[in-house]
Amino acid sequence: MEEEPGRVAVHSIFVRSAACLATLVALGAAAVAEEIEVGNYGIAANGMPYAVAMEKGYFKEEGADITGILSSQGGGTSMRNMIAGGVAYGEINPTAVVVAIRQGADLKIISDNVLTVAEFIWATKPDSPIKSLKDLAGKKIGYTNPKSTSQALAILVAQAGGLKPDGAEYVKAGGFGEGVVALDLGSLDVAPIPEPLWSKYKTKYRALATASEILPALDNVVGVTTGKAAESRGDFLRAILRARRKAVDYMYAHPDEAGTIIAKAYNLEPEVAQSAVRNLTSARAKTGEPYWGPGDFHVEGMNRMIEAQKLVGAISGDVDWSKIIDTRFLPDDLKPKQ
Repeated sequence: MEEEPGRVAVHSIFVRSAACLATLVALGAAAVAEEIEVGNYGIAANGMPYAVAMEKGYFKEEGADITGILSSQGGGTSMRNMIAGGVAYGEINPTAVVVAIRQGADLKIISDNVLTVAEFIWATKPDSPIKSLKDLAGKKIGYTNPKSTSQALAILVAQAGGLKPDGAEYVKAGGFGEGVVALDLGSLDVAPIPEPLWSKYKTKYRALATASEILPALDNVVGVTTGKAAESRGDFLRAILRARRKAVDYMYAHPDEAGTIIAKAYNLEPEVAQSAVRNLTSARAKTGEPYWGPGDFHVEGMNRMIEAQKLVGAISGDVDWSKIIDTRFLPDDLKPKQ
């Protein structure tokens, strides 16, 4: 049945008005929705809780409408993305944060996220004559790039075997995947194979040492914000930290379910992601700390990481954390006791 012309006109105006309203609502939502920066997200284990928080809806539950997670290789790149792109929150190596602050960046560390380097496994071929860390004398140990965490840890691994820092040969591989290839080709005697890469290749290689067995807690990743966001985005930052904490709690309580979620975000086979999560939720450093922390600060581990990075010239001097750390965005039970 045809409608009367006047009714059609009114209906048309109503439809256009509704469409405009919907557009304004969508634009308003887009204005408050945003991305966060997580170094090596989708590749390295540190960022796995964010995949869980996204899938489980924890960010929205806590009041942060996160539309996506930016990923980059290396703390320096993550830092530049935060500062240039106006990103309010990022997860980055503490040494990179300190170096950036010394160069003039206005940044604050607001949470302590990854308390150990338990994701690191140093592996060799199954038929290798290297049976213990003492056998590393003169052998080629791989690392990714100069001044990287993996280079510092390679030296600590040799020292754990009773060697002097120059007791082994350290070889740049360019990346963890490239290190695996170099191990296959015989260019390396030992390669670092971190999770989740280890869970993918563990049947092919023999673990010589795991970080949780031989190293104390070396604080590897912290939550960071800009000075501007710290003063203007407090509720948003608190929501991010609460959501990440929920995700970490879920991962420890339900590692296999968490692994299934992470498999999709990281493009892994479910059994690989589940193995990685199980390994890391059960790992404890020699000093007792877990891998993923809820956000409270472990300054001793941060100092250990700084000392390790000094071995490769990534940083010099001591760090006054009191000038860099801002604990006001943590849940009250995670704040330092006065």
